[in-house]
Amino acid sequence: MFYKTAYLLLLVFFLNINVMFSQNSKEKLQVKKKKIENDIAYSDKLLYQTKKNKQISLNQLIILNNKINQREELVSSINNEIHNIDYKINNNSEEISKLSAEIKRYKADYAKMIYWAYKNRNSFSRLLFIFASDDLNQAFLRLKYLQQYINYRRKQSELIVKTSKLLNIKLTELINTKINKSTVLTSKEAEKLLLAKEKDEKNAAVKKLQQKEKELIKTIKQKEKESKKLQQSIENLIAAEIKKVSRNNLTINSVTPKKTSKTSNISKELGLTETDQILSNSFTLNKGKLTWPTENGVVTGTFGEHPHPVLSGIKVKNNGIDISTDNGAKARAVFNGKVTGVISIPGANKVAIIRHGEYLTVYSNLKDLYVKTGDIVKTKQNIGLIYTDVAESKTELHFEVWFGKTLSNPLIWLLPSKK
Repeated sequence: MFYKTAYLLLLVFFLNINVMFSQNSKEKLQVKKKKIENDIAYSDKLLYQTKKNKQISLNQLIILNNKINQREELVSSINNEIHNIDYKINNNSEEISKLSAEIKRYKADYAKMIYWAYKNRNSFSRLLFIFASDDLNQAFLRLKYLQQYINYRRKQSELIVKTSKLLNIKLTELINTKINKSTVLTSKEAEKLLLAKEKDEKNAAVKKLQQKEKELIKTIKQKEKESKKLQQSIENLIAAEIKKVSRNNLTINSVTPKKTSKTSNISKELGLTETDQILSNSFTLNKGKLTWPTENGVVTGTFGEHPHPVLSGIKVKNNGIDISTDNGAKARAVFNGKVTGVISIPGANKVAIIRHGEYLTVYSNLKDLYVKTGDIVKTKQNIGLIYTDVAESKTELHFEVWFGKTLSNPLIWLLPSKK
């Protein structure tokens, strides 16, 4: 009896463990799914704004393409959810089979006991069984046996009831899981239809934009020109900082003997103080955890060289990332730092450059600036109003990260999801 009870307890324990893991996995998938759905809703909002302009624009195509990627990710997430549901259904089916087999065995044992009890139902027979003992010790043992037998029968009955309840719970859970699977499958089919519709819309947009090849090439050249000007301005700013430090060091070294230092070459060139170095180290440690430079938005331009979304055979280079956001949105500092420069570049509008020790973050395409050179800024502090291109209904921030004189991919520094 002990082993049967222990077996049932172990079975209940492992069933609960399975439920806990299944629940955790389900919750993670639901959180991810909800995030993707929110991203799609935000892309829809941006698309609605761009569609106010009757002419199809490259920005509209990029947002639409971004939305398609999000929708594909959502379908993939739903597939994972279906896989988990199937796993749960299989587990429940196996558990139901085990419980059914256990109940069958318990009932068979119980039936034998009932039959034995029926044959020995006469209390005189039980007394005769005790009094027929050879001695008092045997009589005591026989009495003890009868008591244990009665307890065993009672516990066997309880075991059948408990196992039956557990079986009913699992049967109900299986029915609900199958209903849930049906709902999720319906959701998947709906998303696939929307995905097909969006891909058709994208193909139509590409065809229309291909008719504007000359205009697009002109825009590409203009963007390249703006990017080079911005890069040159940042490099000039860094060079000026290094030159200033070198000049100061010449003055100091003529009076004070040169001391050895363990700081990096970049730190030496920039003349970073101990406080600056601490800030720089803190920035490094926060890789992948930095707040986003906009409160809301979708990435519509990624770092590096990529094929043009419309013109075949043409590649475009991006020194940072582009974030499309709401009209009236503000750019904000991704980390504590000091404004090392504010500049204006035709086409790129106003630019704020913030130093974080050895690192720089660049915020371009600002209409208004809320900071000036020398200002100390805090994480999430608003630094400027992002410019809105009325012709394209586009509000886009260009954001860069530099380490010393080298460009770095901003996406590896920012949080995986916007905060």
